[in-house]
Amino acid sequence: MAIVNPISALRQLDPVGRRTFIAAFLGWTLDAFDFFLVTFVITDIAKEFTVDRVAVLGAITLTLMFRPLGALIFGQLADRFGRKGPLMINILLYSGLEFATGFSPNFTTFLVLRALFGIAMGGEWGVGAALALEGMPAKTRGFFSGLLQEGYATGYLLAAVAFFFVLPHLGWRWMFFIGAAPALLVVYIRSQIPESAAWKQRKSQKIGETSNLWTSFLQAPGLFIYAIVLMAAFNFMSHGSQDLYPTFLRVQHHFDFTTTTLLAIIANIGAIAGGMLFGTLSQGWGRKRAIITASLIGLLAIPLWAFAPTTALLALGAFVIQFFVQGAWGVIPVHLNELSPGNVRGTFPGFTYQLGNLISAGAAQMEGAFAKNTFPLPGGEADYAKAMAVVMVIVFLAVAIITALGTEKRGVDFVTGEVAA
Repeated sequence: MAIVNPISALRQLDPVGRRTFIAAFLGWTLDAFDFFLVTFVITDIAKEFTVDRVAVLGAITLTLMFRPLGALIFGQLADRFGRKGPLMINILLYSGLEFATGFSPNFTTFLVLRALFGIAMGGEWGVGAALALEGMPAKTRGFFSGLLQEGYATGYLLAAVAFFFVLPHLGWRWMFFIGAAPALLVVYIRSQIPESAAWKQRKSQKIGETSNLWTSFLQAPGLFIYAIVLMAAFNFMSHGSQDLYPTFLRVQHHFDFTTTTLLAIIANIGAIAGGMLFGTLSQGWGRKRAIITASLIGLLAIPLWAFAPTTALLALGAFVIQFFVQGAWGVIPVHLNELSPGNVRGTFPGFTYQLGNLISAGAAQMEGAFAKNTFPLPGGEADYAKAMAVVMVIVFLAVAIITALGTEKRGVDFVTGEVAA
């Protein structure tokens, strides 16, 4: 199968396809934006509530732990009632909870709201990816998978911009108030986006109408377990390289708002480029080969990312590491949707993804504690660079090995389940 030209892929979408993809991309972008706001203000929240930074990292852990519940709830709704309605409810929910976080009167309330936000965040990815990819021509799925997944990096980039413009002038609470903006996306989805044609076709043909998530699991338990383990490794890879990074810059390197923002933006430009490239390459190379290649090359970039002696080289390392982290991730939306049993495609990708997130939920907190307890610096601070480097060596290798042990269904028909020759 030839590698698709991105410009050609974009031209192949009709107006409905373009609007649908834009809605799914923005939904995931703004979801990630709301999530990553916390990572930029860990130090500020710790100071306000007089708690340790590791305790604040626990809020990230809670968010990730509750994401599988959201994926299950909203995925089941999407398989039963269609993709569009559950996606709109999901966006309204995570926007409202983000806004409420800004009013947290104490640390306990803050943690509760972040846990509830995790439910809302967990539902968006699977439903949005199904809505977007079910309408794509099979030969363009790799490119659009990479582009869709990099809504995550785009959200991180927007969070970095908000950090630069909002935090110094208005404080950390306003970071969450502006997180309510994604609610406006619901108006666009309601007025411009039709229901998934593949979902309606399956319903009209009554394909697998008696099946549900449990029966699908019983029919292929190995597939479910494999996908969960794979996504645990993937989530350790992303959270291990991203969540502690702003703290690493602010605390260990003592960078100001401007430098921290700039490096975060550079990292996410690399992420977007890598996700789009490897997503596109997976169309010709195959899903597994693209993931393994990105993981193994990323492994070589760790010294530059963690131990570069100058700001310019740190920026280069940030770009390169996220190019390959998100390069591998760019294949995941299409890979999981193709592996999914058709009757639970609204649930399977998001649920297995978020169960992997549950396993890796403590990544940032463990990484922070690992740095503090294992690599203390003379002044009492933690050596985050060494801790992040050790974690990333392990997870890059894990992603490559687990991917190699699995299968793929590149080009599968989303209605019939038949794999193209």
